[in-house]
Amino acid sequence: MGLRANPTQRQRRLGLELRRLRLAAGLSVGEAAAVAGLGPPHLGHIEAARTAIPEVKLRALTDAYGCRSEPLVDALVEMGRSTGRGWWSDYKRHMGGQALDLAELEATSQSCRSFQWLYVPGLLQTADYVRELIGGGERDADPELRETYISFRLRRQDAVLSGALRLHAVIHEAALRMQFVPPHVMRDQLLHLVQMARLPHVQIQLLPFKAAHYPPLFNTSFVLFEATAPELDTVYVEHPASSPFLSEQQHLRDFSKTFEGLQAIALPPIDHRSEREFSTDRDSLGLIHHLLYTL
Repeated sequence: MGLRANPTQRQRRLGLELRRLRLAAGLSVGEAAAVAGLGPPHLGHIEAARTAIPEVKLRALTDAYGCRSEPLVDALVEMGRSTGRGWWSDYKRHMGGQALDLAELEATSQSCRSFQWLYVPGLLQTADYVRELIGGGERDADPELRETYISFRLRRQDAVLSGALRLHAVIHEAALRMQFVPPHVMRDQLLHLVQMARLPHVQIQLLPFKAAHYPPLFNTSFVLFEATAPELDTVYVEHPASSPFLSEQQHLRDFSKTFEGLQAIALPPIDHRSEREFSTDRDSLGLIHHLLYTL
């Protein structure tokens, strides 16, 4: 079997985690390969995500590395077993690897914490909002391809919001005041956020302009995905020039701390139980009511 030319994010992450465990155990590639009955070049290809690893070899390696976390080992085994096929496979001809990797990551995570300051998060966008954004940003795109982008976005929403993934979104007020879309589209979008907040696994907070302060990285949109094993958490950062997926433990700690700071200074979450004709509460629902009035 030939070596992979374009490994997926899941395959790269598996290789990176095996390398991280090996280095933490103080073993060279040659020493680790001998334990698992592999040639050093073979293990090198595994760590570089250029080839797969059988479960028995993977378990031999994690045992040699002194990894005693059953959730982590089981998660690594599952990553190795996975075919990577899902609903996103239908879009392989049209969508880039980054979009497909994101869809697979959403499908395999337990929860995600999202911060967005420029747009409404993709998983919470209405169809009309998606169409306006993509239509405005991809004016020269082929109409059929544009509809494929829209279809992909809506399929992501269906897959995530109808599943068990817990979503906690902090949205800056700026994203709800941007005039990228017509007022009636934004009005429907605001009402949609209130509806989505009714789902038991969705929590939405708004970060107002009048917040007292901002944590570091407040101007960086990101999503923190939580895996079955904390060591496999991943940060997705919207950046056009470099890899958007971060897995270093320090990165995970930094972004998790940043989200906690954002959560603390944001308004209380949208709570449908507080819906009433008039309210003086300073909360996310109250800000949405104000924004609706200004449209």
